[in-house]
Amino acid sequence: MPHDLRKTRKKRGSRTVGWGRVGQHRRTGGKGHRNPGRHKALWSYVIKYEPDYYGKRGFTSPKSLKQKMNVINVGTLDGLAEKLWVERENGKFFVDLESHGYTKLLGSGRITKPLIVKVPAFSKSAVEKVKEAGGEILEEKQEAGE
Repeated sequence: MPHDLRKTRKKRGSRTVGWGRVGQHRRTGGKGHRNPGRHKALWSYVIKYEPDYYGKRGFTSPKSLKQKMNVINVGTLDGLAEKLWVERENGKFFVDLESHGYTKLLGSGRITKPLIVKVPAFSKSAVEKVKEAGGEILEEKQEAGE
């Protein structure tokens, strides 16, 4: 923030403004943080040491194309089954993961309870582990595009 007692204000009219010999700070400029001269005097430095200094590279996908997956592992589901179940069918818990905000079931961990799981996406290992425990996975039929 500028104030009245800055060095340049105090030394106004003194020829060197506190920098000592006349030529000591002449032609230095004040915008050193912006890499001045990269297109002129320091161009050879750019060519030699920083050839990728200018320009953009790559492609950034739009955020609208990225899907947010809320995943849950089989081992975690085994512990939460009694809290999340809706009803029991033939001694098996029925769990609707989509209604609880989960979009994918992954196969990490162990499952001991027979579960009927309704989920939009799942991994192969998750299907194998649920079937080994005596349960099944209900997949939603996708009619559009098939």
